[in-house]
Amino acid sequence: MLRPWKTILPVALASGEAVYRQIATGIIEEIKRGRLKPGMALPGTRQLATDLNLNRKTVILAYDSLIAEGWLTSAYKQGTFVSATLPQNIKLYRDHKTAVEDKRIPFRYREQQMTAHLDKANSLVVFNDGLPDVRLAPMNELMRAYKRIFQQNAKWRMMGYGDPRGTDRIREAVASMLIHDRGVSVDTGQLCITRGSQMALYLIANVLVEKGDRIVIEDPGYAPAWKVFERAGATLIPVKTDENGLCVDELEILCAKTRIKAIYVTPHHQFPTTVSLKIDRRLKLIELSNQYGFAIIEDDYDHEFHFSSKSLFPLASHKNALNVIYIGSLSKIVAPALRIGYVRGPQKFIDALAALRKMIDVQGDNVMEHAVAELMEEGAVKKHAKKAYTIYKDRREYMEKMLYEHLGSYVSFKKPEGGLAYWVQFKENRNTVDLAARLLEKGVSVMPTEPFSFHSNSLGALRLGYASLTKDEMEMGLKMIAKEL
Repeated sequence: MLRPWKTILPVALASGEAVYRQIATGIIEEIKRGRLKPGMALPGTRQLATDLNLNRKTVILAYDSLIAEGWLTSAYKQGTFVSATLPQNIKLYRDHKTAVEDKRIPFRYREQQMTAHLDKANSLVVFNDGLPDVRLAPMNELMRAYKRIFQQNAKWRMMGYGDPRGTDRIREAVASMLIHDRGVSVDTGQLCITRGSQMALYLIANVLVEKGDRIVIEDPGYAPAWKVFERAGATLIPVKTDENGLCVDELEILCAKTRIKAIYVTPHHQFPTTVSLKIDRRLKLIELSNQYGFAIIEDDYDHEFHFSSKSLFPLASHKNALNVIYIGSLSKIVAPALRIGYVRGPQKFIDALAALRKMIDVQGDNVMEHAVAELMEEGAVKKHAKKAYTIYKDRREYMEKMLYEHLGSYVSFKKPEGGLAYWVQFKENRNTVDLAARLLEKGVSVMPTEPFSFHSNSLGALRLGYASLTKDEMEMGLKMIAKEL
């Protein structure tokens, strides 16, 4: 059996210690260091003897002693493995289950805090924040697209380095989609392809923001974006939202008193409340941007899934929108694992994004970009989006019915015009962190909403994604939530 690592064991033939014991000690040290992990296969005795230029009997003796001591196990016709249960009272150099400060790092570094999340692995029902159902992903179409591009005569060209803005083909496909489906005027020089919208936010923040710049954000809003802007040195200023979206009157008062660099908004389906920014407020936002010279960073994260009326065009499509940086993603349309997002902006700004992207990642995944572009060109992405739209619309209707039936006594809500989640408000204010922890014990995962508040206040609400759940899963989950209230 071939092993995916090279044998590195020190053996000193001139030392006074028996060679087999040196091998055994070396293997024990590698287990302690964590390089050899429980369950990992070791080289066969013949292979190890060849690698170390030793007699095979010496290696067999070393293995036998380690098996006797409990460090290794042997399986007939399979090989020798590190024991799943190691000898007691050994001190591992790297114990990942205990939070011990590593004294071996003498240099200074900027600590980063991971976003808190609940363990969903054992949950029966997961109400996420509005993710698509990966079970609907067009896997067969994607596999065929990969196969076709590798059968092309020019397949070798895509295996080298390319444009950090993305391949010409994917940018042309995205530009065509934006022009025809969203009314956004764009050419390929105004597009940069990224590995999802979060990478797009990171690039934008680090190109746009200088230390101390004021960035306006929606409150409640999308906390992962806030962290990116703060990391870039921005000072965040929250502006509240209501049933009509961002309160632009409050923004206007702020602009008269304070110079702001940009505003980050989710106008189509506000995160987390799902409301759409009304037309008059959209126009006022664009007017304020032009008057005071700040950028509008528009995150249009699930544009395709608008159900109640004709989908509103993005702010970026308006003829007077001079300062809009537009973010979109194909991950919500197809599947989250398909990491393709994009930024549309002025060409010089896009060139700056591409230069930063080249420092981080050199370029995107050329092969995947060609495959996705092929699906877009042949209409497969649009066909899939149409199919998913029909399924999600039906699930939205059923979710409304189940909410009234099982939680109607406890919550109030409006059926969302679009997006893949419901925003449900408790009639009596509740701490959703505690509620989420209790529900997790019962097998239901929900996201606490306190992190959506800029000041971590209790919002007394839950954002319940429905798109990735079957009808049976929805009903089961809502029944279990009702029992806990």
